[in-house]
Order: sequence, then structure tokens, then C-alpha cells
Amino acid sequence: MSGRTEGGAVERYLSKLAFASFALALLPTPAFAHASDRGHVLLLPTGYYIASGAFAVAVSFLVLALLPPAALDNFWRRRLSLATFGDAPRTIVSLLSFAGFALLIFAGLVGSRDPLSNPLPLVIWTLLWAGFTLLQGVFGDLWSWLNPWYGPWRVVCRLAGKRAGEAQPSSLPAWLGFWPAFALLFAFAWFELIDPAPDDPSRLALAAGLYWPFSFVTMLAFDYSDWSRRGEFLTVFFSMVARFALFEHRDRRLSLCWPGAKLLAAEPLPPSGVAFLLLALSSVSFDGLSKTFFWLGLFGVNPLEFPGRTALVGIGSFGLVLTFGLLAAVFALAVFLGQRLAGNAQPFEKAAGLLVWSIVPIALAYHVAHYLTALLVGGQYALAALSDPFALGWNLFGTADRMVEAGVVAGAQSAWWLWNLQAGVIIAGHVLAVLVAHGLAWRLHPQPSRAALSQLPLTLLMIAYTIFGLWLLATPTAG
Repeated sequence: MSGRTEGGAVERYLSKLAFASFALALLPTPAFAHASDRGHVLLLPTGYYIASGAFAVAVSFLVLALLPPAALDNFWRRRLSLATFGDAPRTIVSLLSFAGFALLIFAGLVGSRDPLSNPLPLVIWTLLWAGFTLLQGVFGDLWSWLNPWYGPWRVVCRLAGKRAGEAQPSSLPAWLGFWPAFALLFAFAWFELIDPAPDDPSRLALAAGLYWPFSFVTMLAFDYSDWSRRGEFLTVFFSMVARFALFEHRDRRLSLCWPGAKLLAAEPLPPSGVAFLLLALSSVSFDGLSKTFFWLGLFGVNPLEFPGRTALVGIGSFGLVLTFGLLAAVFALAVFLGQRLAGNAQPFEKAAGLLVWSIVPIALAYHVAHYLTALLVGGQYALAALSDPFALGWNLFGTADRMVEAGVVAGAQSAWWLWNLQAGVIIAGHVLAVLVAHGLAWRLHPQPSRAALSQLPLTLLMIAYTIFGLWLLATPTAG
């Protein structure tokens, strides 16, 4: 099937199961309508996987509780120096990224109306939000080079006679914290998950085309580094994800480190930063929950007669807020109970701000597992669309007529390895989260026994979220 095919070709390719025998392991094929949509429905006997995931998280906690703090600290501190390089090309790379972004906006306005043939929605939802997050979590802060604001900002500073690298006093009020980034992330999540047509090229071009100048003007008004650190939600999100990466770039030196090692050196986040990280996790979780038969049944919606996103705007908005509120409340309760069990008078705000960093491995794992199928199929459409961005019959990279292999996520064998990969990623993320949480707990409670006690409620929360995540992968969905 050609990547140029108009009219939602994937849906014509793929079918959804309505009712099936729950006694058998069923292997439905994927449906791709939007980069955030679940790529497939897989009704496997999940009791084994759920039990294994919960067991893995619980055992990891018990093993870590017996490890001496010094041994774990030495493990995290290990680094392998790889190379030394500077940031000189950063401005050029960012300017090229800005030029590419401008071309994508133009393509969204004048190119194909089909979201599977226009490169703008495919790049933003599939390559950037789904794929680049994975790269950021593995290779480190690539976004600081690729973000489309840094280069233009440096150019404006030079034209204005200002030294871009010199320290400037922040004019962004300190009391705002990360709330601007939180508000923008919520708006982004609402547009992606609730808006009736987030894939519409012209609609997306308008939203992205307005957001870039808004952020750029704000950077000029409040200083680039300050707004990027606390206001621009993509930079805040990607910088938090980069703390999990295997590579560390510090003092012009590139080093190899253990995944999550940089999280242990992080400073406690303020309440706004805690809320931002929890929203990043809860929004992806709600994306999976919102299409389940269970969720739709709560509101009397027949999943076999899915009414479309427009009819569910109110329900979706309520669910997005509810999911965040429940996760925030349960996390706060786990931290509070943990500090009470430890019997140490650590301020709740400090404990929550530090322990929330253990959410990063979980958030990254859910992000990868949730968007994996969309990335595998949508990435192929992106390769085709980028060869003919303006629907003029071009074939710039020789991929415009590429056949999209939807079978990469269809069929019994593909579904088996795909689901096991997703389940493995979720379980591994939770085990690493327990590891990170223990290291952070020892910063709050130097006595090992108190640190272990303080982690009991948070570990139970992670076990419950493991079960929830695996259930989301296995339960039937609609839409």
C-alpha cells in the first residue's frame, strides 16, 4: 500500500474485533488513526504477565532493601568517559531545525489534507512526540540542540548587541515555578487526546504556528534559559526525560552512565514540578484508558458503536482531569505514609519533590509501550510523506511510493513479540523506578532501615500501576 494513499488507508487495512471468546488468546490487528491511538487490541491471557510484573517490582524492592547504601551509591556513580566536544554547532543545528519546522507548517497549510500523507501531523505526533522521546531517554538531551527556538534567539541577541551566553537576572517570577509549563502541557494533552481533529494538517499548522512565536516572544521577554527551564513544556519534558539517559554531557565531556543515574543527583522539584511530571504520566495513561470498553461503559457509550471524538469532548476532558487528580492524590498519600513509617521529620514538600523523580522511568516506559505500534506504522507513512511534503508529485528521498507494511504489527507472531516487548518495557521501567526511588530515599533517610520503610507505600503504588499498565495493554478498546 503506497504511503500516498488518501483517506485513512490504515483503517481500510485493519479490522477491529468486537466480541470474541475470552477463553482463547486472541490476536486482533492494529488500527491507526492518530499517533496517540492504541496501535492494536490484544486479548492475551494476561494473568501470568500481571503476576510476573508485580512479582518483579516486589522482589526488586526486597533485594534493594538488603543492599548496603554504599554499594548502591558506588554503582550509580560509575561513568565511562567517551569523548569531549563543545556546543559551537548548536546554533546552526537549531536554525536548521527552525527552517524544517517552518517548512512543515507550510506543508500543513498547503499540502495534502490526508493526515497520513501530510508530513506535519506525522512528524509532530509520530516522529517527535512518540519517537524522539525514546531517543531523548536513551541518548540524552538532544532537544537542547534540535529545539527550534535557540538558534533564532541567538541571532536576535546578536543583532540586538546582546551577549547570548551572559548571565541575566530572571524576570520570570519565582512563585510561578513550573506552572506555565504545566498549563501548556495540559493544553497540549487536551489537544492531542480530546480535540476532535488533532491530526487535521491545517488545524495543527495553526496551533503549532501560533505556539512557536508565543514561546519565542516569551523567551525574549523573560530570558531564554529561564523560560526554557520552567515555561516551555517540550523543553521541560525532554530535559526531565534526558535524566534517565545512558549518556551524560557535562563540562564538554560525553560519558556513559547507568540508566537513571542522573536522576539521583537531581534537586527536589517544587509542587509545580511534581504536578508536571505526574501530568506527563497520567495523560498517557488516560489516552489508553479513554478507549477501553470499561471507561466507555461507565458513561453508557456502546464501544461497538463508537460515536467519535466530538461526542466525547466533555467526557474526555473530565477524564483527563480526573486521571491526573487521582494519580496526584495517590502519590501524595504514598509519600506521606512513607515519611510517617520512616519516623523522620522530613518536610513533605521536600520528600515529594525528590521522590517524584522516580516517576521518570515509569513515564518513559509507558510512553514507549503506548506509542510503539503507532511509531512502527506511522514512521513508515512519515518517510513517504517527507518525500512529497507539498503533494506536488515529488520524490525527494525516493520514499514517496514506499509500500507501508502494516503487517509489522499484525498477525499472531508480530502481535506476540510486540506485546511481550511492551510488557517488558513497562516491567523494566517499574523495576528501575524502584531502584531510583531507593537511591532518593537514602538522601532523605541516611539510615537504611528507615529508607526501606519509607519506600513501602510508594512500592505498593508502583506494583498497582504495573498491573494497571499491563491491563491497559490487554483490555479491548474502541475508536
